[in-house]
Amino acid sequence: MSEAKTRTAYIEPEISPEQFVPDHVFLYTIKGGISCYDGNKSRTLNPGDSYLFRKNSLIRYNKAKGETPWEKAIFSLEEPFLKKFQEKHQLKATKFNTADSFIKLKPSGLMPEFIRSLKPYYDHGKIAEPFAGVKQEELLLILLQNQPELGGIFFDYGIPEKINLEEFMNRNYKFNVSIERFAYLTGRSLSAFKRDFKETFNETPNRWLVQKRLQESHFLIEKKHKKPSEIYLDLGFESLSHFSFAFKKLFGLTPTELSGS
Repeated sequence: MSEAKTRTAYIEPEISPEQFVPDHVFLYTIKGGISCYDGNKSRTLNPGDSYLFRKNSLIRYNKAKGETPWEKAIFSLEEPFLKKFQEKHQLKATKFNTADSFIKLKPSGLMPEFIRSLKPYYDHGKIAEPFAGVKQEELLLILLQNQPELGGIFFDYGIPEKINLEEFMNRNYKFNVSIERFAYLTGRSLSAFKRDFKETFNETPNRWLVQKRLQESHFLIEKKHKKPSEIYLDLGFESLSHFSFAFKKLFGLTPTELSGS
């Protein structure tokens, strides 16, 4: 999987089904809907919902059932902008009491009007310069007026701290991101991550990830009667053929043979 880079602000019908979120992202659903999963919980984003996706998160997206295309407004709130904004307005970081990867924001009467105000400035799906920076600042003012405690997220410029490796990997093994990214998110250098991983799981990260995903797929096919084509992407495999090859190598039969279809 290639890790998607967010742009400053845009509206478009599609989004990468899975990505590492390098910067805080504000998302407002205009039409349609989508469900999001962060390895721990799922949420459905409906029209009128505003969410904040925290930086250094792993998020998977699944389009909600229905024929209405998903249309949304997205702003990437990058660290240089946030630092300038904080200095300009002399704001202090307050404490925010949740570590959730995505946060549903409180309703604001200003938000629908703000979203409607964006459309005149769009050029090929992206807000034209120099209006992007102005609208970005306007958005942040609205968010902090409505929820001042969000400053505890926006103005925290730290990098991920060292966390429990076993707990993190058992929660996030389905995400198809690089070993280097897993290392960063657990607060470790690549060499320290590999060393701690070996001590924790008695296996290399790559081998453990493949085996963990295949064991889960075997359970889903045999016990939950899932079709191979329904699960391989959600388990971090890039293609059905790659999934089938690895499955047969471990279990001696293909996923299709196990499912009996």
